[in-house]
Amino acid sequence: MTTNNEQEFQPCEACGVSAEMGFIIKEGDDVAEVQVFANNKAALEGELANYLALAKEVNANFKYDVTPLTDDSTELTARIQFECSAEKLIYELKTRSLIR
Repeated sequence: MTTNNEQEFQPCEACGVSAEMGFIIKEGDDVAEVQVFANNKAALEGELANYLALAKEVNANFKYDVTPLTDDSTELTARIQFECSAEKLIYELKTRSLIR
């Protein structure tokens, strides 16, 4: 018989598998904030288009606003509002593919 003190923790042998815990879906938490950094306004707008395309995949009825851009802007912040908290969570998981 083993006790908790005697148990050994074995690492999992599965390659390429990861798990994350701690996602909580809260009512009213339906706005995702995205920060994009690039060398110029055109590159910022191109990156933003990628984020908006993913938002449309989650729900075409999203709303968004973006900080004002000038020709020499190197960053922008977009706030994307979905119809429910679960859509925001799905969106945040999908955007991981865009983060480099």
